[in-house]
Amino acid sequence: MWSPAWRSARKLNLTQPQLALAAGVGVRFIVDLEAGKPTLRLENILRVLHALGGELQVGGLPTPGRGV
Repeated sequence: MWSPAWRSARKLNLTQPQLALAAGVGVRFIVDLEAGKPTLRLENILRVLHALGGELQVGGLPTPGRGV
């Protein structure tokens, strides 16, 4: 699941501790993220994504005027 993100970290020559520091999360969080732990905090996932220069896009949501 997080393989593309981790490849980005590798391309940037970031170790787990360096990525954790850049994202403001603990190394354990990075380890859990890589392992695909299903109960991670979205806030921290977004921090890692931001540190890697990525973004999150959400689609399929109803738009105003089109009903719910």
